[in-house]
Amino acid sequence: MEQISHEITLFAEPIFHFGNFTITNALFTSWVVVAVIIVLSLALRSKLATIPGKLQNIFEIIVDGALGLCDQVTGKRAVSIKIFPIAISVFFFILINNWLGILPLGAFGILEEGELGLLFVPFLRGGTADINTTIALAVMAVLGANLFGIFSVGIWKTFNKYVNLKVLGGIFTKIRREPTIIIVAPITFFVGLIEIVGEFAKVASLSFRLFGNVFAGEVLLISMAALVAYIVPIPFLFLELLVGVIQALIFSILLVVYFTIAASDHEEHEHEPARDASHDADEKYKESIIINSNI
Repeated sequence: MEQISHEITLFAEPIFHFGNFTITNALFTSWVVVAVIIVLSLALRSKLATIPGKLQNIFEIIVDGALGLCDQVTGKRAVSIKIFPIAISVFFFILINNWLGILPLGAFGILEEGELGLLFVPFLRGGTADINTTIALAVMAVLGANLFGIFSVGIWKTFNKYVNLKVLGGIFTKIRREPTIIIVAPITFFVGLIEIVGEFAKVASLSFRLFGNVFAGEVLLISMAALVAYIVPIPFLFLELLVGVIQALIFSILLVVYFTIAASDHEEHEHEPARDASHDADEKYKESIIINSNI
């Protein structure tokens, strides 16, 4: 009898071919996740009621808590409402992908001829365990944040965040009043160029963090199952379910942070300390008047 083996690979395995287009198990899982989210959304939408049922009540609690968490990052409900739809969508997409990759559904797959015999390729592999998916999500988050910044503060201010032409132009208008600007302005300009490198670093950080944690969890579960098939892997399975939630939450929160930073007007913040100081002085003066009048 020919032996059947299953190799743990860094790359997603192909399962279907349509001409030159290859469908991998990670891509197929991502399509399944999107279908699940669409069906669940339509089901909830069709059964919305003033008096919520059990399912609607659960999701209302989740959405209300997530929106409150988003408010803690943005500081403004108006900004949170704009960012929240994409953040919660990404959260559920990553979460379901993480869970589908580790749930015991690996019996469904195809057999292929390998070098050492028959090779088993599962239909479902977590989309986030494929570096291509996590890179796509990271690029979407970073590009989306910059587009959100353009719509929020304008294309010119977003452009000057990276290529600060305004600070270079200020050398000629402010050099008489502030001679040090001839040193400060070029430094500020090059700091903006470093921000461009930082955007690529965000893509690498988001994608490799998510991929590394999810892929390592799948390898851990497969290794434990190979050593001890029963009972022992169960605690690790629940641990990876928790890790899946944490990784989805981290990615979503970082997305909200990037969107919030991109939407903030840095030129306004430069003048805030002066206004805050004068405001605090006025408040202290008023407090002293009240105290003296009471005495």
